Amino acid sequence: MSIYVGNLSYDVTEEDLTSVFAEYGTVKRVQLPTDRETGRMRGFGFVELSAETEENAAIEALDGAEWMGRDMRVNKARPREQNNTRSFARR
Repeated sequence: MSIYVGNLSYDVTEEDLTSVFAEYGTVKRVQLPTDRETGRMRGFGFVELSAETEENAAIEALDGAEWMGRDMRVNKARPREQNNTRSFARR
């Protein structure tokens, strides 16, 4: 499972998120998506911890917490939706 972290400062780095979430367990992966055209961070990210209990503790503690001047939104990430627009056959 992965954790969605929203309403992040555009100055946040993967190292910043790793240090915050390491307080709740072993961080396996951090992703900070960037805009394709500008290369600028999009204001949200994903964190994966080594155990679901660690993820639940992090969500409980950090959702709504003020960090770097913003109130973070932290919850379980939803599965990525498939984009089927390319799979339609042309007639």
